[in-house]
Amino acid sequence: MADEELTAKEAELIRELDEFKKEKERVRQLLGSIGGSSKNRKEHIINMVFLTIVVVFFTLELTTHFLPSYISLEIGILLVSIKIIMLIHNANKANHFSFWILNSIEFRVNEINKRTITLEKEFKKMKENISHIPSD
Repeated sequence: MADEELTAKEAELIRELDEFKKEKERVRQLLGSIGGSSKNRKEHIINMVFLTIVVVFFTLELTTHFLPSYISLEIGILLVSIKIIMLIHNANKANHFSFWILNSIEFRVNEINKRTITLEKEFKKMKENISHIPSD
């Protein structure tokens, strides 16, 4: 009977290990999709476009007076504001992901804590049962 309990516990541990491996792989894929190199390339292109537009408007305003100075200044401020909004949005996404990871870790720690408490109770019961067995 002890062997049957042991094999049942081993089967449960193997099942939990498989679940852990699946979750670990899912998190790895999620991390890869968040911080990919294509995103860095896209952000670099957007930054260069914004910078180019701002520099072009300021040089046009200084050299040719093609546009009134307040219009080129307003366009520059608008582009800088858009970039700041993009940075805030990216920071919020990163903070949300960090919160999700920490929440997942907390859930797992609580789950492990509950299992540890139940195992301690089982161990105490087994210890009491062993101490009540008369020795020959």
